[in-house]
Amino acid sequence: MLNRDLGDEHAAVVRYLIHSYLEGEDSPLGASLLSRAREEMWHMHWLGKIIAQKGGEPDMTAAEYPHDPSNRSTIFQSYVEYEKKLIPHYNQEADKIDDPHIERVLRREAWESEMHAAKFQRILDKLSPEEAEGLPGGESELPGEFLNKLQKAVAKKYTQMIQHIRDSWVFQKQGMEAWQIMDFSMTQMKQLAHLAEDVAENGMTPRFELGEIEKNTSIGLALEKAVQHLRESRNRHLQFAEDSEAQKHKGFMINLDLTLKQEKYEQEEVQDWISKKGKNRE
Repeated sequence: MLNRDLGDEHAAVVRYLIHSYLEGEDSPLGASLLSRAREEMWHMHWLGKIIAQKGGEPDMTAAEYPHDPSNRSTIFQSYVEYEKKLIPHYNQEADKIDDPHIERVLRREAWESEMHAAKFQRILDKLSPEEAEGLPGGESELPGEFLNKLQKAVAKKYTQMIQHIRDSWVFQKQGMEAWQIMDFSMTQMKQLAHLAEDVAENGMTPRFELGEIEKNTSIGLALEKAVQHLRESRNRHLQFAEDSEAQKHKGFMINLDLTLKQEKYEQEEVQDWISKKGKNRE
């Protein structure tokens, strides 16, 4: 039951993030959507933590988010309907639960979904006729081949981020290391935003396509895999840095340089944790 809810909240995160990027995070609509996405991230986090605490494996696959993409009016109307359906859904689930904490979480998911529906309705009511009939997204300025490279990078970074979120939930009883992994996922979320924004600014919908999630049951193995994935990610981004098309775009290169430094830092941190764990075993 909770994993189905996790999928629904994950779907909301992805939908509102993508729409935010298409509108532009610094626009009023984009900023509002980004705020809703962050609140849905909390919903997702509470559910994932509980599932792992109970010994379950969090299903990291996003559910479908049904929406009518005809124009902004139909899109936001879809959002209102999606959030409204969650209100009785979560309250009915809470009625079945005898664990006080889980019941409170489900009740909170219900009343925060009600707030989201009200906020989306407010946006819908305030749209000008031009905004209501239009669609988010800009004109394409980057070559198609380069955009395809960006799309692949979006999918890889999204998968890396989701893997770290999963690991932080599953190994939460390990204490600090699990939450340091969660910290890394937050950094990766910003790195993902840099890539997805560039795709969206060129009129394309960022592809949040989830790759294989490894269901490691040992934090040692999870950390070793994290180093491997960070190394692979950094190598991809180093290739981007040498791309002649990428070098034409100063803003992209600034973000890429930051990502490379962050990935080097994270890789060294995780390698240090692995080393210390090995010494402790000795």
